[in-house]
Amino acid sequence: MSGQQPGAAGVAALVRMLSMLFAVAVAMNYPWELAQAPLFAGHENFAAIWWHCFVASLGDGVLVLLIYAVGWLAARRQNWFERPGARGYALMLVSGLTIAVAVEWVGVHVLQRWTYLPAMPLLPVIDIGIVPIVQMLVLPPLIFRIVAARASRARGA
Repeated sequence: MSGQQPGAAGVAALVRMLSMLFAVAVAMNYPWELAQAPLFAGHENFAAIWWHCFVASLGDGVLVLLIYAVGWLAARRQNWFERPGARGYALMLVSGLTIAVAVEWVGVHVLQRWTYLPAMPLLPVIDIGIVPIVQMLVLPPLIFRIVAARASRARGA
């Protein structure tokens, strides 16, 4: 016996899974952030872009954890993403879309934290960038799939 209570083991497993989810999310979002940087104003200093994109990918990691939390609440299972089915994938897409639109709209129109260059395709009416919206639609399902596969391998399944 390891001396840990079953509850403590469950918490430790949850922390490991959340850490893995965050790490994979940051690692996958960082190249996307670098690739879309030329669509944003103020990225003329190439050295600063590396740091700025890293910080943005940390924020993206938090957004993926938020999508995870929404899924956990909706499915009432911590491992909902391991076999998400159509409902789970729909949840990833809807929550990713909602979060991305909210973050972009607040960042651009309310806080004025960033602006786009003319090359950024915009969603009509709300004038926010399409590329960062697509990012939160494409990457989270891939991130969840990678973490689910790793969890499955760790269990020996």
